[in-house]
Amino acid sequence: MLLCIDCGNTNTVFSIWDGERFLCTLRTATEHTRTADQYFTWFATLIAHHRIEARITDVIISSTVPRVVFNLRVFADRYFNTRPIVVGKPECLLPHPARVDAGTNVGPDRLVNSAGAYDRHGGDLIVVDFGTATTFDVVAHDGAYVGGVIAPGVNLSLEALHMAAAALPHVDVTKPQAVIGTNTVACMQSGVFWGYVGLVREICARIRAEYEAPMRIIGTGGLAPLFATGDVLFDTIEDDLTMHGLTVIHAYNKENGAA
Repeated sequence: MLLCIDCGNTNTVFSIWDGERFLCTLRTATEHTRTADQYFTWFATLIAHHRIEARITDVIISSTVPRVVFNLRVFADRYFNTRPIVVGKPECLLPHPARVDAGTNVGPDRLVNSAGAYDRHGGDLIVVDFGTATTFDVVAHDGAYVGGVIAPGVNLSLEALHMAAAALPHVDVTKPQAVIGTNTVACMQSGVFWGYVGLVREICARIRAEYEAPMRIIGTGGLAPLFATGDVLFDTIEDDLTMHGLTVIHAYNKENGAA
């Protein structure tokens, strides 16, 4: 079985793929000091809780936090006796290599999302991922990542607002009942929610105009369903897009003898 690991700036997600479906998905906070033994203790405990008997034979990792990759490599080698594929490393083959400026290092999460989205929907796509940052990935007709946009993430913006303005409280992201807030919390929630609805709509419109071709918009990330309630922003929402992309890249490497 394949263990897919997606390490973001805030959370790290582990999913077990049996070749047809994901058996379970586990989430933990991203901490660069966590050792391989700590990863295994946490992982084994939850697998036992879910009563899953999984013999991991392969591991693939996507990480936007370089410092955690070493311990995840040790985790894969020590406990599953396998050398993991790490997306973004030279030895990891991509089904459709990115076409960007020379010397540009594309985030592994963006490469994985592009691979997963193309596999499910074909090309000419905008993938909007609500993570620590809100990213817009443009996927060409042939599946290549050809650029995009990076904006501050929703929770990051809220945290910055709270930290920079002493009188403003920390609030949760939610769809407000009205645009005009009648208290501080409602005002902040309206500004963030409708502000990001406008941000997504405007950036996607400008990408489409510049791309000069019909494009589908795919939403992913934990907050995508929430923002889909504010307007018709997405053609499709994919909860497991990143994990699916990891299975696509792993299969491509297997087929081409790189794994």
